[in-house]
Amino acid sequence: MATPSALLNVMIDAARKAARGLARDFGEVTELQVSKKGAADFVTNADIKAEQTLFEILTKARPGYSFLGEERGMIEGTDKTHTWIVDPLDGTTNFMHAIPHFAVNIALQREGEGVVAGVTYNPITHDLFWVEKGKGAFLGAEKRLRVAARRHLDESVLATGVPFAGKPGHGQFLKELHQVSQKVAGVRRFGSAALDLAWVAAGRFDAYWERNLNPWDVAAGVLMIQESGGKVTTIDENDHDVVQGKSILASNQDLYPLILERLRAA
Repeated sequence: MATPSALLNVMIDAARKAARGLARDFGEVTELQVSKKGAADFVTNADIKAEQTLFEILTKARPGYSFLGEERGMIEGTDKTHTWIVDPLDGTTNFMHAIPHFAVNIALQREGEGVVAGVTYNPITHDLFWVEKGKGAFLGAEKRLRVAARRHLDESVLATGVPFAGKPGHGQFLKELHQVSQKVAGVRRFGSAALDLAWVAAGRFDAYWERNLNPWDVAAGVLMIQESGGKVTTIDENDHDVVQGKSILASNQDLYPLILERLRAA
């Protein structure tokens, strides 16, 4: 049985408390007060309230840490060597349509070390993925995460994200999908980058790729992939700054070069 550290317990507690409000509002689509912040990109009152809960709990537990949230942006603290990276609701469109596939996503980045801890929590299924650098990645208290062991593309199921209205890169994506889909057993688009990465770490998906992402989408998942034995880089193979790199490719060690070859062919 895995025992989270004091740091992870703070993060897990924050994720669960933020998730309570999301769970209450889930499915009440017609009652949600929604404001548009971009083409087909919505922010709900539930989203804002969840981030406020995370901000309050995390900054109280670790005063001075900087905070980077999807809704409020960067808030610099007195301790600039540590930054919380937070997405209070990854999978907003799923949430608004009562699709039970979304997550609270929290990571802690330490200067000189990168991401050192992460939590991805689905408030509806109660799947709790957590990770600490050098100590492994886990689902709940009992299951250690390991990437899938498949070595052949024709046996593999990949996840991705499709650029939607107002987002760039649709043409590039279609080329990549054409190259990849001819070689694999399936491609899935579930609508939450955070859960896609957690599912790769857990061996549910064999790989995941996407472009035009943000640090709060991937920070926790990057460490989960690494701690579960996988390989994760940007699509141009930069593994030093994948959290800030705007694109991602994650898989096991065997499939990685095969998928990269398909993406390059696009």
